Amino acid sequence: MGKRFLEIGKIVSTHGVRGEMRVNPWCQNFDLFKQSKELFLDGSGREKLTVTGVRKHGNIVLLKAEQVDTMEKAQALRNRILYMDKESVTLRDGEYFVQDIIGCKVYDISDGEFLGDISAVSETGANDVWHIDTPGGEQVLIPKIPLVVKEVDVESKKVLIEKMKGLFDDEN
Repeated sequence: MGKRFLEIGKIVSTHGVRGEMRVNPWCQNFDLFKQSKELFLDGSGREKLTVTGVRKHGNIVLLKAEQVDTMEKAQALRNRILYMDKESVTLRDGEYFVQDIIGCKVYDISDGEFLGDISAVSETGANDVWHIDTPGGEQVLIPKIPLVVKEVDVESKKVLIEKMKGLFDDEN
């Protein structure tokens, strides 16, 4: 469902002289880096890097790949995007890839009313915000918090929420 190869971060610099790379991670779950035995330099999985080491260093990830054994080789990859094969990692219960909820149908948990489709996700500091395109052509933003989002089923592309007062109507 969705894209198979997902952007996981960007190589921003080198670290040391043996080819270790500094990666700006684009995912919140560091375990995705640790689980990935292979990362890719393209979104189709043709340019492969075999991961031999991963560690956190502040807010970045230090990555070592078998094919990159010098500082010069690492420098040549600077500013390249890293992709992961989402089929190669295991998510914890209740976790999903953001791209897999795009297109999900949203329903009110209390009465089953269809509220719209998730068209985008914005990341904020506190929580994600889902953009819902309503049947009436408007866009409603809802916070992805337990008070609102009650159930997410990416397999059936269905989300149940508890409507917040004022978001889907003109109430205050």
